[in-house]
Amino acid sequence: MSIPSELLQEIDAFLLANGMADTTFGRQVANDGKLIARLRSGKGITTSTVEKIRDYIKTNTSPGGAPDALPASPEVLERIAGALERLAPEAKAGDNLGDADAFVWHADGLRLEAVKKVSRIDIILLKGIDEQADRLLDNTLRFAKGLPANNALLWGARGTGKSSLVKAVHAKVLKKFPNLALVEIHREDLPTLPKLLSLLRQSDRYCLLFCDDLSFESSDASYKSLKAVLEGGIEGRPDNVIFYATSNRRHLMARDMIENERSTAINPSEAVEEKVSLSDRFGLWLGFHNHDQDTYLAIVDGYAKHFKLKSPKINLKAEAIEWSMTRGSRSGRVAWQYIQDLARRLARGRTKQAVPKT
Repeated sequence: MSIPSELLQEIDAFLLANGMADTTFGRQVANDGKLIARLRSGKGITTSTVEKIRDYIKTNTSPGGAPDALPASPEVLERIAGALERLAPEAKAGDNLGDADAFVWHADGLRLEAVKKVSRIDIILLKGIDEQADRLLDNTLRFAKGLPANNALLWGARGTGKSSLVKAVHAKVLKKFPNLALVEIHREDLPTLPKLLSLLRQSDRYCLLFCDDLSFESSDASYKSLKAVLEGGIEGRPDNVIFYATSNRRHLMARDMIENERSTAINPSEAVEEKVSLSDRFGLWLGFHNHDQDTYLAIVDGYAKHFKLKSPKINLKAEAIEWSMTRGSRSGRVAWQYIQDLARRLARGRTKQAVPKT
């Protein structure tokens, strides 16, 4: 049978009151020193063993419920602390949003982990995306002021600064509106998005909910829950939450996936529309495209000046062009990778800053 939830609480309370080790309890109850460890890991238990446990606890509990004094050894104190933690009620969902300005959602424990130092770069170093930056900054400022704002989809080529812009905009707005929290949810954790929104709904902070590299494959149905949560559900998006996502795909699904839906469905247009309509839930679309050479070189030059990496022995322009050619791309990410290599060669340790990502 499964373990009654109150049984472990009874055991913990008895161990706490009597200063007894798990192994000692197990041996005395069932001649099994690993009994409690197995129970804590979720193993099943027979009805007769449950009866033995409760009979032992009842027989060995004094009328007062606790001994006059407890052993004060470090082992016992550590065990007492662990028992108290297990017996304590779970923290309320919104209680920990004051711990930091950025958080990562962990679906396995349905919890938020505070991020003390966010991996990001300053918005002034993001070149070639001025229009996108202005629009996203304006939208985020309106949200932080409590005004109407749109969910945003940043789509386009890899390495062009999509996620870097989201984090940089949050940092800039945070200086003026310290009540704005950044919360990241990983794409594979989207099925738990309704639980996360219920948590954030309880907070008095404004929350910028961020999902990087969002896309869906043909067998993936989690887009339906996301679509309902964004706009179509009964509760909808909480007033204190806005959703930003980045993707390499404009419609969040591969072209061959769209074509397959169209060719196999009884009503092709409706089948495709159901999945494409997810991107329509984002009121703000921002496209990011590969940079031309001049923009790429401006990014490299901006990084080099910011980190003071100029040297008369280095032909910055020629090296940056060669670096981009060997990688077949001109993007902010490629520019940053070149700067890291340049810093290493110049024996400078001043580029320990967030690597730009898509």
